[in-house]
Amino acid sequence: MYPDQYTRCHARQRRKPARPLRRPFFALEWLFTILFTIEYILRLSCIHKPQRFVFSLFGIIDLLALIPSYLSFLFAGAQSLLVLRALRLLRIFRIFRLVHFISEMRFLTVAMGRSMRKISIFILFVLTCVIILGSVIYLVEKDNPGFSSIPQSIYWAIVTITTVGYGDVAPATPLGKFIASFIMLLGYGIIAVPTGIVTTEMAHAYREKGHSANACPGCGREGHNTDARCCKYCGTKL
Repeated sequence: MYPDQYTRCHARQRRKPARPLRRPFFALEWLFTILFTIEYILRLSCIHKPQRFVFSLFGIIDLLALIPSYLSFLFAGAQSLLVLRALRLLRIFRIFRLVHFISEMRFLTVAMGRSMRKISIFILFVLTCVIILGSVIYLVEKDNPGFSSIPQSIYWAIVTITTVGYGDVAPATPLGKFIASFIMLLGYGIIAVPTGIVTTEMAHAYREKGHSANACPGCGREGHNTDARCCKYCGTKL
């Protein structure tokens, strides 16, 4: 093989592979950006106080979802600057734009707010158990280099009780293995507790919403729309 042929061969090998989906995704990105921009402008033109929406949570999210695309279009060197390229990560805020289009999302918000106190107490209990069990395993596995300190032992207890199990640290003594087995079994019961708390609060919020929106205080009949202001049977204000 001649030197020039060898050079061309290596140049082809170093060449980046083709990206056939780059143009379709680029077109879809600008399509969604234009649609979001039109929706943002229409929203500003329809409300009485646009400044309240601009500085609201969803207004800021909408603006952050639009800025990176236009910056990359206006500034040709934006892709070469690390700071401006980091703004492209703000496009993930488009996901949060879907929240105010889903009316059922407020059930989760209400449930999380009501469950916060119970979950906080539960997490405090778990942290107490982890500290105690980590200290115990540190005393049991004192000759094991993986348990060189109490913080290291607490880290192992957290990894074990969450059933993650990286395997970078493991007990070697029979008593240490027994404690590890106890933590693993305890972890299975702990994982289900926050889920049950949030699910119960969501059920309460759904029942309260159904009772207040569908039941008429005058005649007690149900079946009204969620945005109904008066009963369709007796005319009583809901």
